[in-house]
Amino acid sequence: MQSLSSERFLLRPPEAQDLAVYRAFFSDAEASRFYGGPLRDDQSWRALAGHVGHWHLRGYGLWMIVPKQGGPAIGGCGFVWPDGWPRRELTWWLLPEARGTGAAVEVSKVAIKHAYDNYGWPLVETHMDDANAAARKLVQKLGGEVIAREVFPDDKTRSVYVLPRQE
Repeated sequence: MQSLSSERFLLRPPEAQDLAVYRAFFSDAEASRFYGGPLRDDQSWRALAGHVGHWHLRGYGLWMIVPKQGGPAIGGCGFVWPDGWPRRELTWWLLPEARGTGAAVEVSKVAIKHAYDNYGWPLVETHMDDANAAARKLVQKLGGEVIAREVFPDDKTRSVYVLPRQE
């Protein structure tokens, strides 16, 4: 399990110490509404355990976004491919106080570059709920282009975006 870094952030795999961050994010109904929330504390623990396990089962996963200047993680960014879903995807989530800081763009660029350069993936993709305007805006900043429209196992139809190599 590899860690990465950007100018302002360390990206490291999730650990038990991140449970407070998961609970803060997933207990916030507005912040977590596109991520299955709000969740109870025990469900937040399961989300963290799932992200830890994803690294072991798939060999890649979601990193915690930790400010280099210190303090707890502010969210997560990385790759997931839940069993039964048609594609792997870049995903991210931020605590409300970290939004609008450029953190998501900064760490997404590092993750995308890593996927192309180190995993050797021919495409880096993401998808989202059509109502998630913030995610769509981020994907546009990253140069994402729609390549498909698909129905997912939760019966939602989503646009699939390819994210170009980042320099």
